[in-house]
Amino acid sequence: MKVPNQQNIYCPKCDKHTEHKLKLFKAGKARALSIGTRSNIRKHKKGYGGKAKHTATVKKQNKKPAYIAECMVCSRKVYLIIPKRMKKTELVAVSR
Repeated sequence: MKVPNQQNIYCPKCDKHTEHKLKLFKAGKARALSIGTRSNIRKHKKGYGGKAKHTATVKKQNKKPAYIAECMVCSRKVYLIIPKRMKKTELVAVSR
């Protein structure tokens, strides 16, 4: 799906619809000391515990695309998530 890289969406700081620049959202690096990472190491990766059984889960093949929209007036950033699952998205320049 082709998504325009500039959209007119609502800005909560300006309290009106303004032009926003879109860029693809990238997740940050996982924290090494978070409780989930620690429990995973304790359960699966430490010592001579043998092979731990993972529950077989089938991952979904596509995700809902997430973007960060930056207001061109006040430069506030908001998330823009398209509520449909799709394999490929592409930011396209808008000709106006």
